[in-house]
Amino acid sequence: MLWILGFLLLFIALLIPILAIVLDSPVARNLLRGTDPSRSDEILKRIQALEEEVSELGTALETLKDETEFIQRLLENPEHPDASKRLSPPKP
Repeated sequence: MLWILGFLLLFIALLIPILAIVLDSPVARNLLRGTDPSRSDEILKRIQALEEEVSELGTALETLKDETEFIQRLLENPEHPDASKRLSPPKP
C-alpha cells in the first residue's frame, strides 16, 4: 500500500513541471487565449506573400535550369546551329 502512495506522489511531482511546460508553450497559450481576428488576417497576408515569393523563386529556378542546359549544350557542341557566332571553337 505504501508503494502505491509513493508512486502517486512521484507521478504528481513529475506531472507538475510537465504541465507547466506544456501550458507555457505557444500552442497552449493561443488555445487558451483564443484567436484574434486581426492577427489571423496578418497571418493570412504573410502566407500569401510567402506563396508569391515561392512562386517567383520557382520561376527563377526554371529560368536558371534552362540557361544552364543551353550553356551545357553550347560547351558540348559549339558547332551546333544554336551556338553564337561570337563563340570561338575550342583549341585542340
